[in-house]
Amino acid sequence: MADEAEASGRTGDGIPRAASRRRMLTATAAAGLGLLTGCGAEPSRSEGADPAPSPRGSGRSPSSGSGTPGPSASRAPDRSGSPAPPRRRPELPRGGRELFPRYRLVGFCGLPGAAALGRLGTGDPGTRAAEIEKVARSYAAGREPLPVLELLAVVANSAPGPDGTYRSRTPAATVRRFHQLARKQRALLLLNIQPGRAAVLDEVKALRDWLVHPDVGIALDPEWEMSGGQVPGDTYGRTDGHELTRVARYLSGLVKEHDLPEKPLVFHQVATSVVREQSALEPQPGVALIKSADGIGSPGLKRGTWRRLVRGLPDGVHTGFKLFYEEDAKGSRLMTPQEVLRLRPRPEYVMYE
Repeated sequence: MADEAEASGRTGDGIPRAASRRRMLTATAAAGLGLLTGCGAEPSRSEGADPAPSPRGSGRSPSSGSGTPGPSASRAPDRSGSPAPPRRRPELPRGGRELFPRYRLVGFCGLPGAAALGRLGTGDPGTRAAEIEKVARSYAAGREPLPVLELLAVVANSAPGPDGTYRSRTPAATVRRFHQLARKQRALLLLNIQPGRAAVLDEVKALRDWLVHPDVGIALDPEWEMSGGQVPGDTYGRTDGHELTRVARYLSGLVKEHDLPEKPLVFHQVATSVVREQSALEPQPGVALIKSADGIGSPGLKRGTWRRLVRGLPDGVHTGFKLFYEEDAKGSRLMTPQEVLRLRPRPEYVMYE
């Protein structure tokens, strides 16, 4: 596959590096979820996963600028009979209601217990969150840094599972733990979806109780979106502008219903074949669309992938860039923040795996 070879280079035996890595990831993903749930599937309450938090009255962030969602806020009169002042509209973790151009997002992704799936899955989560803060400052470049925890909430598997979807859902208890950690750090939580053969919009809707919070967004990984007959790890999956628009429209509806601040919708793209009909992508009110350029390799190879993927970028779509601590450094080196910031257009979300 030309796109795959260009985006990821090749291993010594001629297998595209990304293909070899994908096969390994589908195996380790199931193992990582197995450590969390005991069987790699979404747990029931009896397995220790508490029900997702209620959206009512739970939209407050530790930052002084945050509040509960507008539709849930009451204006009960005080004892004197005078109406209480209206509650503050919910804001982003570090203030304001729009992501850009105020902030530059910088984060780690991963899943606890699965080191191969990203930086966020190794070591103590609190230590990793503090590390994100330091890395984010190196990318400020005239903007305010906003740390991001990108947690794999839906993970593609190489086995079909009991429902034949080739995906597992991360336990609610784990999502809750990382949401609490994000709030402690005044960071965004992005819930990453590798859908396997499951319907993408169904997986997004299943996360609704988290998405009604002002500090939670979505990251889609269409490389792992399989059609009938395809198995995660064997080939690239794909999405298109129509599907991305449907997801953005759903998030826009939540933003309007709960008076939320702007909500990020990231879609990672490793090759041109992964996102078809990009021109059909329609920005939606209250949703910041971010196209994140994926791909493993040397700085030169990654710059080439970047140029291909940002060519013809639709109006209203922001840019992101993905780096791999280990894979990018194999036979080469990791790009520096200064090199990343010299890309044009300058990435507004930088994510490390």
